[in-house]
Amino acid sequence: MQLEFTKMHGLGNDFVIIDLITQTAMLTAADIARLGDRHTGIGFDQLLAVEPPEIPEADFRYRIFNADGSEAEQCGNGARCFTRFVHDRKLAVKPDITLQTNTGSIVCHLRENGQVEVDMGEPSFDPTSLPCVADDECEVDGDTARVRIDGETLQLALVSMGNPHAILFVDDIFTAGVERIGPAVQALAAFPKGVNVGFCQVVDRGFLRLRVFERGAGETRACGSGACAAVAAAHRRDLVDERVKVSLPGGKLRLSWQGPDHHIMMLGPAEVVFEGRIEL
Repeated sequence: MQLEFTKMHGLGNDFVIIDLITQTAMLTAADIARLGDRHTGIGFDQLLAVEPPEIPEADFRYRIFNADGSEAEQCGNGARCFTRFVHDRKLAVKPDITLQTNTGSIVCHLRENGQVEVDMGEPSFDPTSLPCVADDECEVDGDTARVRIDGETLQLALVSMGNPHAILFVDDIFTAGVERIGPAVQALAAFPKGVNVGFCQVVDRGFLRLRVFERGAGETRACGSGACAAVAAAHRRDLVDERVKVSLPGGKLRLSWQGPDHHIMMLGPAEVVFEGRIEL
């Protein structure tokens, strides 16, 4: 069978989006991994499926699959692309839409300039929400995990944005050892469901630089939920103010968070690359 798809990106974090409302398909993990291969498939960081909602308050069900076929709980850059996609396809007409995810609901707003603002919800600093479990390789103290990597002790700020993040504050993201430390942290038994590893440099109280090594994808050019997690962790440590610009390899996001009991708001672009059909 042939399946129509749209290739999009949010700051270089690239997605294939498939409308499973007007099309019918049963995609296996092997199918998704094959489509995600950048040499023999389409290639993407994540595949996003548009499905009918299962709860009355949602407009769509938003499902996220990594390039290796595993399913993820949340993706902020993907939410912006999803929102732009359903409006471009006339599946949605109102600017505000509610998306059902595997860990709750998020609200997205399409602005007239094409940018999308996403209410990413309230961050959790409870280690069990990731989960992160203390063991011989990982000492957990509140929202901080201390781990040993290559003989070096690293302090990781633990944040859940509906998906798990461990933030390492560094002096310089360009020399942070992302390709070495990222996989090593992900391999720790302390993170039984895996973890996205963020490397965050605080430039000043309104500006962060960030690189993210994601579960099932490796380092990506941008990670919206990772940017939210970094801002939350930095704000909690009194390193930034309420409004923060986050620079990622693919571009910049604008975030705001007023602190506990408030939701993080994220604003950024969503771009269409091309549309096509592929044989399954």
